[in-house]
Amino acid sequence: MDARFDYLLRQGDNALILSQQLSQLCGKGPALEEDMALTNVALDLLGQTRMWLTYAGEVEGAGRDEDRLAYLRDVRAFRNCLLVEQPNGDYAQVMVRQFFFDTWHYFLMRALLASSDRRIAEIAEKSIKEVTYHLRRSGDLVVRLGDGTEASHARMQAAVDALWTYTGEFFVYDEVERAMLAQGVAPAPDALRAAFLQHVGEVFEEATLRMPDPEAYMQRGGKQGRHGERLGYLLAEMQFLQRAYPGAEW
Repeated sequence: MDARFDYLLRQGDNALILSQQLSQLCGKGPALEEDMALTNVALDLLGQTRMWLTYAGEVEGAGRDEDRLAYLRDVRAFRNCLLVEQPNGDYAQVMVRQFFFDTWHYFLMRALLASSDRRIAEIAEKSIKEVTYHLRRSGDLVVRLGDGTEASHARMQAAVDALWTYTGEFFVYDEVERAMLAQGVAPAPDALRAAFLQHVGEVFEEATLRMPDPEAYMQRGGKQGRHGERLGYLLAEMQFLQRAYPGAEW
C-alpha cells in the first residue's frame, strides 16, 4: 500500500470515527448549549474527514471517492487510532477522550502547516481554526469538571486513568509515518509527544487531576487495522444505508 495513501487514511479515519461517536450523543448532552457544541464539533470533524478522504482517493487512483472510502471498507481496512473508538461512556469519558485527541490533533495540524505536501498543508490550514477551538473548549471543560465537585473530579480522574493507555499510539511511528517523515510530509514524533505532554500536564495541574505515568504501557494497533470489537458495531450502524442500498444518494 502506498505510504501517502495510508497516511491520509489515518487522518481521515480518526476524524470520521470520532465524528460518528459524537454524533451519537446528539440530544444527550448535559445542557442544551453543550449538546449543540458537541454536534458542531462532530460536523467540523466530518468536514475534515471529507478533505482527507477525498485526497486519499485521488492518491490511490482506483476510483474510490470519499463516500466509498467511508462506507465500503471493512473494519480491518480502517486506520484510526484506538482512542477514538473507545465508548462514549459517561460525560467524563467523552470529554477526556476529546481532550486527549484535541491536544494531539492541534499540535499535529500546526506542524502539518509546514508539510512538504502542499495539499496536506492546505488541509491543515483549513482545519487549524476549528481544531484550535476544539482544544480550547475541551481543555476548559476538563478544568471545570476536574476542579468541580468531588463527584465530577472522581469521574474525571477515573476517565483519565482508563483512557491514558490509548494516547501513546499517536507517537509510535511505523514504516508509513517514517516514510512520510523522511519526505518532509509528517512531523517528528518526539516533538509532538513533548508538546502533548506539556499541554496535558498544564491543563491537569489547573484541573487538579493526577497525570498518569508517560512511560506507562500503551495500547497500539489501530493504525495497522487491529481494532476492538466495538468498531465493527459502530461501522455497521454508520454504513448500513450504503450497504443496504448500494449507490444510494440524497
